[in-house]
Amino acid sequence: MKTILVLWTLAAGILAAPQLNPNEITIVKQDEVNNIGVGGYHFSYEQSDGQKREETAELKNEGTDNEAMSVVGSFSFIAPDGHTYRVDYTADETGFHPTINLVAK
Repeated sequence: MKTILVLWTLAAGILAAPQLNPNEITIVKQDEVNNIGVGGYHFSYEQSDGQKREETAELKNEGTDNEAMSVVGSFSFIAPDGHTYRVDYTADETGFHPTINLVAK
């Protein structure tokens, strides 16, 4: 019974959230610096539906046996429950490390 209640609550949240036509979503802000081959890159963008993403990468220990790309970034989105979430992450030779936070209800 508890499972049915959870599924019903989830379905109600999805149906209540505003559904945008993907063809109507546009990029309202964009920044890009592409230095591939010269040590790293940076990009960011914001969409008309409120989604945002930003990422910066840097080549560490270039030319050595320990050469690795180090990436720091974040993205945010409005979930079907109507809340805005932000995922901050790092990715490097040790793996992908995300942290998820509720930004707004």
